[in-house]
Amino acid sequence: MDKLSKLKSHGAWVGRWTFILAATGSAVGLGNIWGFPYKAGTNGGGAFVLIYLLCILAIGIPIMISEIIIGRRSGNSPINAMRLVARDSNSSSGWQIVGWSGILAGILILSFYSVIAGICFNYIFIAASSTGSISSPDQFAEVISSPINLILWHTLFMILTALIVSAGVKNGIGRMVKILMPLLGFIMIFMVFYSVLNGDFNKAMKFLFEPDFSNVTSDTFLQAMGQAFFSLSLGMGSIMAYGAYMPKDQKVVNTSFTVASLDSLVAILAGLAIFPIIFAFNLEPNSGPGLVFVSMLSAFNQMEFGFVIGPLFFILLSIAALSSSISLLEPGVAFLAEEDILSRKRAAEILSFFIWILGLGSALSFNLWADFNLMPGRNFLDSMDFLANQILLPFGGMLIAIFVGWFMNKNLISDELGNANPLLIRIWRFFVKFIAPLSVALIFYNAIFG
Repeated sequence: MDKLSKLKSHGAWVGRWTFILAATGSAVGLGNIWGFPYKAGTNGGGAFVLIYLLCILAIGIPIMISEIIIGRRSGNSPINAMRLVARDSNSSSGWQIVGWSGILAGILILSFYSVIAGICFNYIFIAASSTGSISSPDQFAEVISSPINLILWHTLFMILTALIVSAGVKNGIGRMVKILMPLLGFIMIFMVFYSVLNGDFNKAMKFLFEPDFSNVTSDTFLQAMGQAFFSLSLGMGSIMAYGAYMPKDQKVVNTSFTVASLDSLVAILAGLAIFPIIFAFNLEPNSGPGLVFVSMLSAFNQMEFGFVIGPLFFILLSIAALSSSISLLEPGVAFLAEEDILSRKRAAEILSFFIWILGLGSALSFNLWADFNLMPGRNFLDSMDFLANQILLPFGGMLIAIFVGWFMNKNLISDELGNANPLLIRIWRFFVKFIAPLSVALIFYNAIFG
């Protein structure tokens, strides 16, 4: 018996909905909650939403199905999953580069994601104590100018992430997503109702959903494709790792559609929660940290019960960040544990410590290292972001689609898809062979040369 046949199992999700909640938690992150609404509003509203949903169908779901198939077939971490499935498909063991690429991307992303998530934690308390004042860019500048403050919250976030992952698939990740995701959904729906009653809901609906095809350009399609791909946490090994714990009787195609639908629903609800408040207080719907940490806090400080609604909003952001962070750490921890290099607990501790060290560079990018460029024109944080999101993720996603579409044994695929609708399988196979790899290659090319 070879080494690959003796790899240890990490256990399985308990119940059908645990995988759905875990995968949705992985997909739903800070980018959904402020990235999607802004991109929709400034790229043609309803026209962008329509293009985005088509991209989810054409790129996101086909690659997600592919990742789940590979993960569940092997029952192992992305590196060994690719090695096992490639071997059983009589293909080169070199395909394991997809697993290595995903784990590296997850480490790089978590190193700076943890710093941003730490700021969200910090703002829970800022929002609770600053009612009556008008938030300004100066206040945000004050928060990020303190290296000690950023490192403190970055440390807290990484400790929480490590504790959850070290507890295992069932007792750690599975248990937490059953708490975090319903809580996220409850707070999100509450925020939408609050915005309907207290914000300029009509203006927000027009901003998000009124189709303006005059604003649609080739760049709109690229942004929609990129948002669809990155939104579902593809190419980083998280979905493949989570797929490894999926029960064999769970339907892959149906589950993938459910996860993609929930992820898109959260993104749309985020827009409906944020923009009515932004417009009601005549604030600019600009993107990025300014929207969340300056404009939203300013609105909360001026509204009735803002001292309650504000912290709730930043708790929502923190939950979204934490549900994503555990999926970023899991693939690397799973690999170290199944290879018997380290126990799961020790693997989570050591890998988290390494990520924490790497994250110090991102924390310092806001202040002491603001003028230090690791790559030409990019500070430390921007360099980590570029390497992970613009190079490693599309590279991994493209190779996954090519492997499953052209190299994976068709019998293995049939075994995993079970009795799925034959027409759906034929459509999926066409998209995963042709449309998805070409689209991701275009995202990849645009990121580097665009």
